[in-house]
Amino acid sequence: MPNLTGRLRRWLSAAIPGEDLLPEELPEYVRSYVYLFGSLTLGSFGCLVASGMTLALFGPGWWHTSVVGHYINSVHFWSVQAFFFFMVLHLWAQYLMAAWRRGRRATWVVGAVTFAASIMAAFTGYLSQQNLDSQWIAVQGKDALNSTGVGAFFNLLNFGQMYSIHIAVMPAVLAGLITLHVLLVRRRGLVPPLADDRAKRGDVR
Repeated sequence: MPNLTGRLRRWLSAAIPGEDLLPEELPEYVRSYVYLFGSLTLGSFGCLVASGMTLALFGPGWWHTSVVGHYINSVHFWSVQAFFFFMVLHLWAQYLMAAWRRGRRATWVVGAVTFAASIMAAFTGYLSQQNLDSQWIAVQGKDALNSTGVGAFFNLLNFGQMYSIHIAVMPAVLAGLITLHVLLVRRRGLVPPLADDRAKRGDVR
């Protein structure tokens, strides 16, 4: 009788064949810099996770008092800036290319949800800095959230809660969404330029 592992392996093999998961050749159009933004976003996320894990390991006191801690904190900060910069470029590039074409709606939706989750992760990160900026943001946002009735569950002034969400919950959510997004890209393939579709329909002479 087949077990869960066997069924999962067969499902993955059918959903994403090996040649699609790790292709040896890619279409010529991926040489365009537009297709580079997604990879740069992934690279920035890797730096983000590595520096964040280091900061979480040594704790808030370390990044406020140690020279090395200051440096790692700066690496984490600029990794965030790069992550959002490349992710926004990737989002706009795929939007202008109508990346949901040819059965890629799920890929597009997962990417958009990942962007929204990233904003949540960045917000809790700002609240975890333990400086004047984070305190100001927390106080200003407290009343807004309290007015919606979620203040009892999501307390911006509770450092422990914000820090736990930032270093435990949101990284797991983002890693899962990004993995799913990449797997969907591998399954459906990279979206071709709009000119390819117009040429196939005979719109380009």
